[in-house]
Amino acid sequence: MDNRPIGVFDSGLGGLTGVRELRHLLPGEDIVYFGDTGRVPYGPRGKDTIVQYTRQDIAFLLSKNVKYIMAACGTVSSTYPPEEAAQLPVPFCGVVGATARTAAWATKNRRVGVMGTPATIRSGSYEVLLKQLVPGVEITKQACPMLVPLVENGYIQDGNPVAMLLLQEYLEPMQKAGVDTLILGCTHYPLLKGMIAKIMGDDVTLIDPGKVTAEALKRDLSEKGLLADRANGEAHYFVSDDPDGFISVADLFLGEYRGGPVEQISIEKY
Repeated sequence: MDNRPIGVFDSGLGGLTGVRELRHLLPGEDIVYFGDTGRVPYGPRGKDTIVQYTRQDIAFLLSKNVKYIMAACGTVSSTYPPEEAAQLPVPFCGVVGATARTAAWATKNRRVGVMGTPATIRSGSYEVLLKQLVPGVEITKQACPMLVPLVENGYIQDGNPVAMLLLQEYLEPMQKAGVDTLILGCTHYPLLKGMIAKIMGDDVTLIDPGKVTAEALKRDLSEKGLLADRANGEAHYFVSDDPDGFISVADLFLGEYRGGPVEQISIEKY
């Protein structure tokens, strides 16, 4: 048993979908979340910048004595070198592995769609894993650079005309390709899941990276003997920009798990 907190980070608010799942699956765990709201989004940035930001985010979480780090960010998970992650003093997971495995199990026609930030799509991370897991898989990729700012600014109400217009354009290649499984390759995208499902139809399975990664993290904590031994944990949130903007939108991500202190930090010093 280990009562140290789980560390979770993202470029902004999207990782809160992972926090919500963790609080549902692991109610006894404390969670420390860092959202880099002052530098969001990561997706359009170059690889070296993303890796630099990731190192700072991880250093901050390690300063909070976390026992496990979850990169609840598709861009980071697709960019941060796995050999560097393996050298960290605590276990680390991104969202790509569990998400790709779940998509591989779900697809019946071997046609899988991947929507993500430009950096995630450029990295080819999902392609590499899916080709290993599903021989003959056909992958349709779509970079969606406008969706993170859309979600961060609260345009997530079902049927929002701005969101629907963008989603229809981004999802058209998936529809034409006849995918039966669609990876929501950024933890922001599940907030648009209802609209995505409406466009893609009932026959397409949507894979939520925050959900499946939280499930995998729970299994890993259990196997490593790192589960907490208390009934109720707490969440503490840190951001790199004005907390007021974070608080106003965070409740939409967290749902019934809303609440908890929010502090602003200077991430550049880590």
